[in-house]
Amino acid sequence: MLRLNVSMKSSENGGAGTLSIGALAARFGLATHVLRHWETMGLLHPGRDAGGRRRYGADDLTRVATILILKEAGLALNTIGSLSATVDRTARYKILRPVAEELRSRIAAAQTSLELIEGGLNCEYEDVTQCPNYRRLIAERVGPEVRPESQ
Repeated sequence: MLRLNVSMKSSENGGAGTLSIGALAARFGLATHVLRHWETMGLLHPGRDAGGRRRYGADDLTRVATILILKEAGLALNTIGSLSATVDRTARYKILRPVAEELRSRIAAAQTSLELIEGGLNCEYEDVTQCPNYRRLIAERVGPEVRPESQ
């Protein structure tokens, strides 16, 4: 879910089934100041109880989970804010396309790293640099040999 603007505020359900800022933060392993910061950035819009304390409902849980997933994907908070503020498909594409390309690149690099590590784990040679898989991966990284120019 990329759309963060949910019309119902937490306070509209009368406070039933809502969480305090501390309970919401604990649920996601966050510090409460993180949620307050996201609120100042316009990413969260918690309801308030009669005493003025923040109350978070199901929609807020969805927003926090979405923000965390998008941050893990590499999006900055201001980008997440821009994304949540738009319903235009073209604008969403312009925001997400470069992020998707960067994520694909990171995944490819992680796959190569994992292949090297697993090759080391499965290598039967005393010296891992002698393993055929290791040598292939290193050769791919180094590229073609550079030959001295003839004079």
